[in-house]
Amino acid sequence: MTAKGGASPSPGGAGAAANGRFFTVGLVTAWYSSNIGVLLLNKYLLSNYGFKYPIFLTMCHMSACALLSYAAIAWLRIVPMQLVRSRVQLAKISALSLVFCGSVVSGNVSLRYLPVSFNQAVGATTPFFTAVFAYIMTVKRESWITYLTLVPVVTGVVIASGGEPSFHLFGFIMCIGATAARALKTVLQGILLSSEGEKLNSMNLLLYMAPIAVILLLPATLFMEDNVVGVTIELAKKDFTIVWLLLFNSCLAYFVNLTNFLVTKHTSALTLQVLGNAKGAVAVVVSILIFKNPVSVTGMLGYTLTVIGVILYSESKKRSKP
Repeated sequence: MTAKGGASPSPGGAGAAANGRFFTVGLVTAWYSSNIGVLLLNKYLLSNYGFKYPIFLTMCHMSACALLSYAAIAWLRIVPMQLVRSRVQLAKISALSLVFCGSVVSGNVSLRYLPVSFNQAVGATTPFFTAVFAYIMTVKRESWITYLTLVPVVTGVVIASGGEPSFHLFGFIMCIGATAARALKTVLQGILLSSEGEKLNSMNLLLYMAPIAVILLLPATLFMEDNVVGVTIELAKKDFTIVWLLLFNSCLAYFVNLTNFLVTKHTSALTLQVLGNAKGAVAVVVSILIFKNPVSVTGMLGYTLTVIGVILYSESKKRSKP
C-alpha cells in the first residue's frame, strides 16, 4: 500500500533497468575479451607459435572484417547501410585504409619482437601523436595545460624503454610507427570525412575500408612474405590447428570493431574513457601472467607514469570543451 499521491515502483521498469545493466556489463566484457584476446593471440601466433607472417595475418583480419561487416549491415541490419556518394569520397576512404593497414601491420610486426606489456606502454602514447598531427594538419591549438599533460606520457615511455628487459630496437620502431599511424588515421578521418554528406559511422567505414585493405595487402604479402600461402598449407597439413587459430583470430579482429562500436553507442563518454584507460593495464597484467615475460620495476613505473599522463590528458581535453 503506497501513500496517497505516491507511485509504487514499476516491477517492469526495475527489471528493464537490471537487464540494461547486465547488457552493458556483457558488452564491456565482450569488448575487453575481444580486444585483449586478439592482441594475445597475435602475439602467440607471431612469436610463440612461429607464424612469422604479419602482413598475411593482417590480410586475414581484413578479409574477415569485410565479410562479417557486410553480413552485419546488409543482412542483420545492425546499422543502416550508408552508401559512398562519390569517387572523391571513395578516394578519401582508400587513403584512410592505407594508413589503417600501415598501423595494423606495424603493430603486428612489433609483436614479433616485443612483449605485449611494452607494446601497450608504447601504444598508450597515441594522444601525443594525435596532438602533434592535429597541430600540424589542422593548426588546432590546445590549452597549455593539455600539452603539459603529454610530458608524463612521453617521459613514461622513455623510462619504460630504458627499463625493458626485452627491448628490441626494430620492434620499438615498428610499435612507434603503428601508434603514430593510428593517431594519423584519427586526425585524417576528421579532416577527410568532415562534411555531413561524407560522414560514416565506424561500422560502415570498416565495411568500405576492409576490402580496400585486402586489395592493398595481397600484393604486399605475396612479394614481401616469401611463399606464405605454401608455408601455411604445409603447416595446416602437419597441424590443422593453425587454420582454426587463423579463423578464430580473424573473426575476433572483427568483433573488436563491433564491440567498440556498441560500447561507444551504449555507454557515456566518461565511462568509455575510464574503460579505455583501464583496458591497456588489464592487457598488460594478463599478458605477463600468460607469457611470463620478464618485467622490471623501472618498466612498470614508466608505464604507470604514461597511463597517469593519458588520464590527465583526457581530463584536460574534457574540461577545455565549451
